[in-house]
Amino acid sequence: MTEALKVAMPKGRIYKKASQLFREAGIVIPDDVDDSRRLVIPIPEANMEFIMAKPVDVPTYVEYGVADIGIVGKDVLLEENRDVYELLDLGIARCRMSVIALPDWQPGIHLRVATKYPNVATRYFREQGEQVEVIKLNGSIELAPLIGLADRIVDMVETGQTLKENGLVERESIFGITSRLIANRVSYRMKNTAIQELCDRLETVMPGTAKV
Repeated sequence: MTEALKVAMPKGRIYKKASQLFREAGIVIPDDVDDSRRLVIPIPEANMEFIMAKPVDVPTYVEYGVADIGIVGKDVLLEENRDVYELLDLGIARCRMSVIALPDWQPGIHLRVATKYPNVATRYFREQGEQVEVIKLNGSIELAPLIGLADRIVDMVETGQTLKENGLVERESIFGITSRLIANRVSYRMKNTAIQELCDRLETVMPGTAKV
């Protein structure tokens, strides 16, 4: 048997959608894997090994080769800018990156933007010709404009319900987000047959099929 394909899987909501997609593609993942607290999980039925990771860390594991492939949101790819191959747009976990503010926000002299994505935000406002101070936060980004820490925030929006409940509105949509299948550059050459077979199987079932 060939060496198992090491897959960096993001914990949380993306994992649920990704594992469902794998199963629809005929890749056998035992049900008990979904509730396991193990961080490295052998999947001998599929000749794979799952590395359960925080979504933001997936591209790092893939770039450094401890994982051959991984599943990660486009938001993380653009923020982290890791040296990996982007193979497929899986079409799952759809949302968007947006600029958000209070309804009565007006441009001022000194503008501050809070976000989990400082690189994305900095690039966006530079392209708009707008000078802003970017403040990095790790959670509850919506709080920043409510308490006066920042004028606006840059964050992911899925349904918009959290914004509505906190009296915030989307001002601009920056880009759409879906989850992507990525590969380590060396692994893509050394394990090309296994990786390409996986891509082919996923392409038959994924929504909004798009090869990158």
